Amino acid sequence: MTSEYRHTPVLLAECLEQLTLQTQHTFVDATLGGAGHSFEVAKRLGHEGTLIGIDQDEVALAAARKKLESLPEQTRPALELLHGNFGELDGLLTSAEAPGIDAILFDLGVSSVQIDTPSRGFSFKEEAPLDMRMDPSTQTQTAAEIVNTYNAADLTRIIRAYSDEKWASRIADFIVREREKEPFETSGQLVEVIKAAIPASARRAGGHPAKRTFQALRIEVNSELDVLRRGLDAAIRWLNPKGRIAVISYHSLEDRIVKDTFASMANRCTCPPDLPVCVCGKEPILKVVTRKPILPTPEEIESNPRARSAKLRVAQKL
Repeated sequence: MTSEYRHTPVLLAECLEQLTLQTQHTFVDATLGGAGHSFEVAKRLGHEGTLIGIDQDEVALAAARKKLESLPEQTRPALELLHGNFGELDGLLTSAEAPGIDAILFDLGVSSVQIDTPSRGFSFKEEAPLDMRMDPSTQTQTAAEIVNTYNAADLTRIIRAYSDEKWASRIADFIVREREKEPFETSGQLVEVIKAAIPASARRAGGHPAKRTFQALRIEVNSELDVLRRGLDAAIRWLNPKGRIAVISYHSLEDRIVKDTFASMANRCTCPPDLPVCVCGKEPILKVVTRKPILPTPEEIESNPRARSAKLRVAQKL
């Protein structure tokens, strides 16, 4: 197991508290990774529980299986580890023959092993092929194809919408101009063009100048926001009464989708506000448990800097 998979999972204690797991429960880890959260969850489920783990990275699944199977057999829950994307949650849970689920966790974003493996092309700090596919075995479009084929208007749109990059239009123009000389193939090529596009005075603040553009490309390559919407809708359908859904997000676009989804399921009434009583009959499906997101403590951020932007939201099925 790689060192990347041994890092402390984000908001672990808070997740365990909010999921209210019991023995015999069926738990789904929709973003299994190296089983950092699931390893502790498994101890609470016990031999009579069921743990279903989903990940689109075969390396992560192998690491997770090894870690989970290290638990004593007599206290280990039934394991069902599935290769796939949580946007396909309906099909995955059907294949696992799950009658319903009692808790589900989404830990969004890119895992440490993906960021720190240069060949995956997620990092703006490493020279690597410009790829960014979460699952290269099923996905065809890479980040290189996007920067080499999208027109300036579409590049501007995704960079601005998915990262709130102030210099989106200028970056797009520089990309289009530079690819006429030679196509983009590596992350290093793109980083240099982004640096050239952003004025020196603006590069001195706000972290690495390529961070936001790389985030936007990753979201576009993997259709992350659409996948998240599908995954949340399916998860809520599969939850048993009183079952809980917990979502850790790492940027405002994800957090807004989670917040809005929970709110829409908690307040489904479509009656005009001036009606004294509800007549539409649309009953709430969820109760929002966390009115404000749960944030990592300063101590956790110090020990695990990747937790800095994390926000945990929780809801319960009625």
